[in-house]
Amino acid sequence: MSEKVTAPAIRARKGGKKLAVITAYDAPSARIADQAGADIILVGDSLGQVVLGYDDTLSVNVDIMVRHTAAVTRTKPRALVVGDMPWLSYHLSTADSVRNAARFIVEGGAGAVKLEGGRKRLPMIDAILAAEIPVMGHLGLTPQSVHAMGGMKVQAKLAEAARELVDDARALAAAGVFAIVLEGIPDVVAAEVTDSVPVPTIGIGAGPRCDGQVLVFHDVLGLSAGTPPKFVRRYANLAEDAILAVRRFFDDVVSGAYPSDAETYHMPEADRREFIAGRRG
Repeated sequence: MSEKVTAPAIRARKGGKKLAVITAYDAPSARIADQAGADIILVGDSLGQVVLGYDDTLSVNVDIMVRHTAAVTRTKPRALVVGDMPWLSYHLSTADSVRNAARFIVEGGAGAVKLEGGRKRLPMIDAILAAEIPVMGHLGLTPQSVHAMGGMKVQAKLAEAARELVDDARALAAAGVFAIVLEGIPDVVAAEVTDSVPVPTIGIGAGPRCDGQVLVFHDVLGLSAGTPPKFVRRYANLAEDAILAVRRFFDDVVSGAYPSDAETYHMPEADRREFIAGRRG
């Protein structure tokens, strides 16, 4: 059996073989991700949208995230499982941040947590790291800041904002994060960050120069509703396949083709005759 992936092992992959990362939110998706060879399984707060049907990520809380993280880790994947800390779980105080991060480890079984934001999150990151919990950073388009950003828009498009993002990345790396997600930023900015920090960068809508890439499980498999973002590449259309399969099932039910004799349980012949005779009597 392959050795379990850890946060230090991910950090050591800087500049080496590209890191394969994908989200998962339950046991079936975790098994698929792990058997496909994921290095990291991110239990993302995107589950609020792709699993629970919310319009954004802001409606999920720690209880929801920990429950789904535990579902993933119960499959005992080789991949490192990273729990995504939801909105307001690390914004109010360092004590709250550590307490909530610890729930992902103790109750969720995760090997690390991820949180969004740059230098203003350093006190929380320092406190969580002091509790011996590995932290993954997240810069650029940070979905929990959707209202502050005025929508889900590409970030760091202007030179000043790009310089700020690079400085944020350097600060996160200096603080001790083991990797940084870069989302929704120009490729040249992601390349500069990747060259400027000693930890792996994981891109999502950040171009090809990152140390790894991540996509949402449902986007990869064509299970998401609506038009996907520009950076999404669909590798299957399972939603269409599933609709056809369920429709065939319904057709067989209506026509009587399902269940067949082979799909039906039977009594031993003698008991069947006795039962029928007794019923008639």
